[in-house]
Amino acid sequence: MTGLWNESLSGIPGLTPGQIVMFAIGGVLIYLAVAKKYEPMLLLPIGFGAVLANIPLSSAIGDEGFLTILYRAGIQTELFPVLIFIAVGAMIDFKPLIQNPFMLFFGAAAQFGIFFTMMFAISTGQFDLKEAAAIGVIGAADGPTSIYVAREFAPNYLGPISVAAYSYMSLVPIIQPPVVRLLTTKEERKIRMKYTQTEIPRIIEILFPIVITLIAGIIAPMSVALVGALMFGNLIKVCGVLTRLSDAAQNELANLVTLLLGITIGSTMTAVAFLNLNTIMIIGMGLVAFVFDTAGGVIFAKILNLFLKEKVNPMIGAAGISAFPMSGRVVQRMAAEEDPTNFILMQAMSANVAGQLASVVAGSLILTLVPVVLAAI
Repeated sequence: MTGLWNESLSGIPGLTPGQIVMFAIGGVLIYLAVAKKYEPMLLLPIGFGAVLANIPLSSAIGDEGFLTILYRAGIQTELFPVLIFIAVGAMIDFKPLIQNPFMLFFGAAAQFGIFFTMMFAISTGQFDLKEAAAIGVIGAADGPTSIYVAREFAPNYLGPISVAAYSYMSLVPIIQPPVVRLLTTKEERKIRMKYTQTEIPRIIEILFPIVITLIAGIIAPMSVALVGALMFGNLIKVCGVLTRLSDAAQNELANLVTLLLGITIGSTMTAVAFLNLNTIMIIGMGLVAFVFDTAGGVIFAKILNLFLKEKVNPMIGAAGISAFPMSGRVVQRMAAEEDPTNFILMQAMSANVAGQLASVVAGSLILTLVPVVLAAI
């Protein structure tokens, strides 16, 4: 009986202060998901995964642990990010972007924070070029792309990079407005933009994902996995003959993979791997990347206004990040706060969709160019 009692409580002697801290961090993520409704589909599984991974002698991790098996099958193989992109593609409506292709420039401009943070991370001397590149991608506000790049370049920091990416995505309504207000005047935030909605021929909707895949793939072959998955998901939506598959991608596939992805990412948040100076720096630099991505889009719009006859609302630039559709909604809400009759949602969503594409291409270019740079050094 004594042996059974000791075996039942065998985790107590192995409990460390670090693990207790990680229990608290997991609890905070769960609180944000439940009480604040910040990306609950991801933060709750991530938080609970962190709890599971830090229980002493946990059977959930280790060679036979189910979370380790999921990590090997879904993260190391990069399967989960690809499947998520199929689901996201099936949810996205590209018609606003097709009607406003000019918005692609805002998506590109809003990736500035990636490269700024990448240089900043290198300057600290704590990270090599590959690790710095993976940290910079946090600013794209694109969780799957962050995971994809971190898996290739910084597997040791996959946990903090993933948590930072998804956490800042959930905090878009808190982070972006102060940055936008700091960089714009009240008059600029009131600028109205004309939007003429035209009927998009079905053939254009079908050709769009195919053409984008070809163009992005030729420019950055490393983007084919993610862009191809994103565009495939959109193609099954717009083709009109795969309604059941489109519905499955938007619902069952998205829900299942999000659930498994979240809890698997959480399992990487062990005290040993997470509680160190580099992790704190990564979380901080992720915020820097996010802020500078937002700022880059806004400043680009303001520069354009120096040359445009019909001015654009510079807040549109902030929607160029990949946090779809949250960032577009934040921009519209800010416009309505300044002028309740100002409706720029469609332009904001166009920029937001463009940001989704641009973040994947930017991440893929980083995956392609960084090894070339290292080989040349």
